[in-house]
Amino acid sequence: MIITLTPNPSVDRTVAFDELHRGAVNRATSSRIDPGGKGVNVSRALTAQGASTIAVLPEGGPEGHLMADLLDDAGVVRRGVPIRGSVRLNITAVEPDGTTTKLNEPGPTLDEGEVRALLDAVATCVRSAPDPQQVWVVTCGSLPPGAPVDLHARLVRSAREAGALVAVDSSGDPLRPAVAECPDLIKPNRVELAELVGADLTTLGAVIDAASDLVAQGVGRVAVSLGRDGAVLVDDSGATHARATIGRPRSTVGAGDCMLAGLVHDLSSGRPAADALRTGVLWGAAAVTLPGSRVPAPDDLAGIAVELTTTPDRSLAVRD
Repeated sequence: MIITLTPNPSVDRTVAFDELHRGAVNRATSSRIDPGGKGVNVSRALTAQGASTIAVLPEGGPEGHLMADLLDDAGVVRRGVPIRGSVRLNITAVEPDGTTTKLNEPGPTLDEGEVRALLDAVATCVRSAPDPQQVWVVTCGSLPPGAPVDLHARLVRSAREAGALVAVDSSGDPLRPAVAECPDLIKPNRVELAELVGADLTTLGAVIDAASDLVAQGVGRVAVSLGRDGAVLVDDSGATHARATIGRPRSTVGAGDCMLAGLVHDLSSGRPAADALRTGVLWGAAAVTLPGSRVPAPDDLAGIAVELTTTPDRSLAVRD
């Protein structure tokens, strides 16, 4: 069982253009609407692959009702926590070469009671599982206005007290206190890791060294997404690098979330870390071939080859 927490979910409208011109009238070639937010995307990807998951999220306003309908239509099991504000609506503009422009609203203001209700909902889901020690909790994304900066850190503590393993996918100030709680897994991208450690990480070796320092400080595993260069997973046994080449990317929205879903799916099933990374990169690469923030189903994984090595090329220049 994998439980996700998304403190700041969104309804995502993705609009495709032949070419985007700032300050001009742009006519769309297509559009679609999906439930969004990092944890929501993780649960959507898991559901699409037939895995067991529960998405915990705040629900409020007309967008909150729409979010609930979209998740229900996708078959995602959810635990909605009522809030006074309204879930945000984000807009993503996608061009044919895969260039993605996102316009994100800040989200509703959460008070302390609503924050506690979210944390309690996650703990209740963990304790309701047949074996809480086999549960992973994945807490993801940005924080809405009013939410305490240590929300992810509080989730790490409360989920652990309930018996679960915990993964964190966030950035900036909310990530720092969460890392201090030594979660079982964190999944920054290269830029987020560089910000966390205060260093310029331009090679794979520099990324591995920064991740290894965090493991030495008590973080269980560090998975770093590297965009077109795949991802690297670092734990106390060393580093594994995986990547897949996609000839015609359609949208990068949610690809990192699908990568995290595949990674945690295999770790929760007891698979070796290297196999879990391979699955994560496969799911993430498949997501890039799909429009908008659509998540891959099993058929979408076919034909994608993943290169895996436990002896990474430390001199490889990593790009965004």
